[in-house]
Amino acid sequence: MSVPFSIDLSGKVAIVTGGGGILCSGMAEALAECGAKVAILDLRLEAANKVADSIKKKGGQAMGVACNVLEKASIMEAEQAIKAAFGPCDILINGAGGNHPKGTTSMETLTKEVLANTDPSLITFYDLDPTGIQFVFNLNFLGTLLPTQVFTRDMAQNGQGVVINISSMNAFTPLTKIPAYSAAKAAVSNFTQWLAVHFAPVGVRVNAIAPGFFLTDQNRALLTNPDGSLTPRAHKIITHTPMGKFGVPEDLLGALLWLVSDQAAGFVTGTVIPIDGGFSAYSGV
Repeated sequence: MSVPFSIDLSGKVAIVTGGGGILCSGMAEALAECGAKVAILDLRLEAANKVADSIKKKGGQAMGVACNVLEKASIMEAEQAIKAAFGPCDILINGAGGNHPKGTTSMETLTKEVLANTDPSLITFYDLDPTGIQFVFNLNFLGTLLPTQVFTRDMAQNGQGVVINISSMNAFTPLTKIPAYSAAKAAVSNFTQWLAVHFAPVGVRVNAIAPGFFLTDQNRALLTNPDGSLTPRAHKIITHTPMGKFGVPEDLLGALLWLVSDQAAGFVTGTVIPIDGGFSAYSGV
């Protein structure tokens, strides 16, 4: 992976939560290529270390850190380790998030025929598990809020810093079947705007990237068949994406580097940038 353009992040410390995933690992590598010291946080230490090792093999500075973004004590422990190795955080990428089957319906829309549902494998709106909804909301929203509480204190004290949250197309146009994830990402977008206003007097900029449809480990089984062909749901997505394709991780890097650069985006805060191949602009007709 190579960056689309270079910015100077020498001396900066960047923290990427969910950094072991496909999209956020690419962001971590791009930040490192521009000179930042990068801490990759993930619930799975092995995944975090794999990304860190890849960066170090290319001459960059990186470390993998195990962290549960839903436990403040875990985040604070991670912060202590990062500060000891690299120093205080300058750039925070809140990439941790995801969906869960218990926050997902089986059908795109409700029909009268399923109102008397007795099949436990068929999940209607009325069968959604509150614990599943809560898990998805907490992972995406609290998993953004709690790391921000921990890692931005030094930014506020120093009078400068950048936070990039990861929203989603679901925040603009909620997708069928995944109400919990859509609502949680809408909350992330709203929180981004709120936080941008709140942090403006202390010199911390807050923005968000809203990816459209990218093939990742989390959604691959939903969008592709075992033979690699597209599922019916994936066909719908491509049909409603004017550019007619899925995004690739490199597609996120230009916006990321622009937003983290004080020289390029020093007057940009409170924005949510769609990177979606035109999905959010298309009405379907």
